[in-house]
Amino acid sequence: MIPSRAEPPRTLCILRLSAIGDTCHVVPVVRTLQQAWPATQLTWIIGKTEARLMSLIEGVEFITVDKSAGLGALAALRRQLRGRRFDVLLHMQLALRASLVAACVPATVKLGFDRARARELQWLFTSARIAPRAREHVLDSLFGFAVALGVGERLLRWDLPLPPAARAYAERLIPDTRPTLVINPCSRHVRRNWRPARFAALAEHAAGRLRMRVILAGGPSELERRTGAEIERACPASLINQIGKDTLPELLALLSRATVLVSPDSGPVHMATAVGTPVVGLYAATNPARSGPYLSGRWCVDAYPRAARAFRGCDPAELPWNHKIEEPGVMDLIGVDEVTAKLDQLLGSRP
Repeated sequence: MIPSRAEPPRTLCILRLSAIGDTCHVVPVVRTLQQAWPATQLTWIIGKTEARLMSLIEGVEFITVDKSAGLGALAALRRQLRGRRFDVLLHMQLALRASLVAACVPATVKLGFDRARARELQWLFTSARIAPRAREHVLDSLFGFAVALGVGERLLRWDLPLPPAARAYAERLIPDTRPTLVINPCSRHVRRNWRPARFAALAEHAAGRLRMRVILAGGPSELERRTGAEIERACPASLINQIGKDTLPELLALLSRATVLVSPDSGPVHMATAVGTPVVGLYAATNPARSGPYLSGRWCVDAYPRAARAFRGCDPAELPWNHKIEEPGVMDLIGVDEVTAKLDQLLGSRP
């Protein structure tokens, strides 16, 4: 635990470089600390890509790290922080690369995870630890840092301000109240991805039976563009393919106007959560209880227990909490009918 403090820290630095989903989990902790300690100066050391979205947050200084620059990024960070010292560093990332960044941050207290969770030698780079916890959602684990600082109240708020240009982009694509399904078909971890033909069947169901507008969204990678094209070819219904055509703020705005997002385990799942849009998450390779959309657990298709039995020969409770079953064919355990049933149920439950 962190040594007790009579007063809030004057300066506090958060270290969480990536990825988009995990940085989304940090935002409610930031909002909680901002309310509890309005006079504390907050700094967030973050990756360049993630900063394109998180820099929308007001009242926080962002320092970006170019993760592709290797040791040069560490030297640049040292130069940028020369002459500064933080009262507290919250080391929220379990990666050796992040710990090397933490070593460059001058701070009186460096707070990290408890010894059992401090993977990749994180415990060597911290001077204090949060309370041990087991088998909790990633977002809950990050709130452990606020608790260690003496802030027990949780604000489950994101409040990411949307730029006018991003709002205009979303309003152009979703101009009215017609129910809209956004499909984000790809995770960067390819074995978390569902087959394009199954997404096409889902899109046909949504556009035909449910009379929904269907929009494909995603990044500009070759995999995402190819997957989007395959879905378009396989789907007889009309859909809008926006894959690779937006910025992160524009995608966030689009999700804020959507009725529902369908996606495998990926960053947009947590972006949708941040703007209050329900998510039908597709989970077999990873455990949604640990990394699923925080507010949409009941809408997720959870095939992780089936995957554990089929590929590991055991129940999920016997596996490490962060265990991934990223095996060929694991996502085939999720049937189209399971996903359409969740979508039907969600649409029927909304006013």
